[in-house]
Amino acid sequence: MIAKQSNQPTRLYLDPRRLVKSMDTDEKVVKRRRSALRGRQLEPAVLSELRELIGDERVDSSLRDRDRLIEHLHVLQDSDGYLSMPRLRALAAFMNLPMAAIYETATFYAHFDVIHDEQTPPPALTLRVCDSLSCQLAGAEALHQALSDGADPALVRVRRAPCMGRCDKAPVVEVGHRHVSHANTENVGAAVEQGQIHPEDIQWQGLADYRSAGGYGLLADCHEGRVSVESLAEELEQAGLRGLGGAGFPTYRKWQAVRAEPGPRYAVINADEGEPGTFKDRYYLEREPHVFLEGALVSAWAVEAEALYIYLRDEYPGLHRVLKNAIAELETGGIVKPGFIILRRGAGAYICGEESALIESLEGKPGKPRHRPPFVAQKGLFNQPTLVNNVETVYWIPRIHAQGADWFASQGRHGRKGLRSFSVSGRVARPGVHVAPAGITLNELIEEYCGGMAEGHRLLAYLPGGASGGILPASKGDIPLDFDTLQEHGCFIGSAAVIVLSDQDDLQAAAANLLGFFADESCGQCTPCRVGTEKMLTLLERKTWDEETLRQLAAVMADASICGLGQAAPNPVLSLLRDFRSELASSNLIAKG
Repeated sequence: MIAKQSNQPTRLYLDPRRLVKSMDTDEKVVKRRRSALRGRQLEPAVLSELRELIGDERVDSSLRDRDRLIEHLHVLQDSDGYLSMPRLRALAAFMNLPMAAIYETATFYAHFDVIHDEQTPPPALTLRVCDSLSCQLAGAEALHQALSDGADPALVRVRRAPCMGRCDKAPVVEVGHRHVSHANTENVGAAVEQGQIHPEDIQWQGLADYRSAGGYGLLADCHEGRVSVESLAEELEQAGLRGLGGAGFPTYRKWQAVRAEPGPRYAVINADEGEPGTFKDRYYLEREPHVFLEGALVSAWAVEAEALYIYLRDEYPGLHRVLKNAIAELETGGIVKPGFIILRRGAGAYICGEESALIESLEGKPGKPRHRPPFVAQKGLFNQPTLVNNVETVYWIPRIHAQGADWFASQGRHGRKGLRSFSVSGRVARPGVHVAPAGITLNELIEEYCGGMAEGHRLLAYLPGGASGGILPASKGDIPLDFDTLQEHGCFIGSAAVIVLSDQDDLQAAAANLLGFFADESCGQCTPCRVGTEKMLTLLERKTWDEETLRQLAAVMADASICGLGQAAPNPVLSLLRDFRSELASSNLIAKG
């Protein structure tokens, strides 16, 4: 039987029990549904305010480019002290991006404070107390407690923060955007009362002084054909210059790998040194930014880059101003075309020190490492071949060319080549950046450059490569410190961040501090790292360690994590289990024997 058809339209509604046919023809229902859009709606006045802060995207369409997103978020955060939801909704409309993309990026980075509609904005002033290992050794925990107890929460917010790159001046507190070195309640309180919340002025070598000493001569020779890419690459090969951000890949080979790919190509400088204990890049940038910039521009020339991007960690606000001014000097002086050098701010994410995560961040996204292959030399920034170098690596290029490859290569010790900039902190008399021969031993470094151990302290252990480089005992203080010399001992030099521990330090507390850092900084993309770091931290905080579970967990993290953060996070724990068994047993953390 064929059902008799009606002239009225039929609509279906889903009932919890059954589908019910409705012959409802009331157009008011339809109109009501179409006008009642879901979610909070854009406020036109807020969008107008946004355009006053950022610019008018209707006039300059480049303001809507996705890679500008994090820069726009910084403008809003700096303006208000937080990111309100109306502002974020306006930004989504401004950039023609889904609100989900805006929100995901804003909430990924530690330096953005997203405040929901029902929440109260944070106080106008924030105190950030560094809780990295070097600062912990210097009493940061007690300082954090004292500042928290003494602060009016309605006026001042006190927070813990990861390494700020000032480990030689521990403990460190950031008052607004001013860093207070060797911090205590008195000097932090004075900074608050006097309104000292902006970065201190930095005295740096300007363009005129640098050029009077021969600066930018190499760059001119490169552009005018007096120096070829091949000859300069050969010079760097003879000097033995390697990547000084951690991986140690030969510089000339990076150039070759990127040049082998079809253009357009890009050059990126990784100035996001977030490894606890590392501050060498800041040391060079604050003193000789033009030496660095010349090396960076030469590298960009070598791969015929379309643009040079500098990704600077947000913990260096004073340096942002220095580099901005130095780049302006180059543009005004006609040394570089306006817009060729693009300075970008990080936003508080250690993972962005990993080159593919850094590129994701440069593209305005959460800084999550990419799966490889392809490598960034093949498909990097904007999916194009990209050269990524560390600050110190390119800093040495003009100096090597000026003084010769043999000069640099001859500086090594114990069969090694070159110079290393060691960031030394912890229990030494003179912490700081010490430029020393590659291959120097820890004992030699302490005695010849650091003035010996701090008074009353005896060497117990040291980290040769920051938080992820492992921990070695005093009995291994005569191992040459360089690439390829520490692997057999389960460690690596990385960025040469040396943290010295003494007989007065608690190894369990040190290990927990390092794992707490990794757990907090994991991007969360892969389960082995996200869950593994949290689980390992929980196990370390117990009165007795479950050694078998720790080793199993470390193996899974090393084998299955996407990037070096999860792969290297267990290194401090494995080091203690390997080289400090008697100390752990005496503390009843592991069984004796």
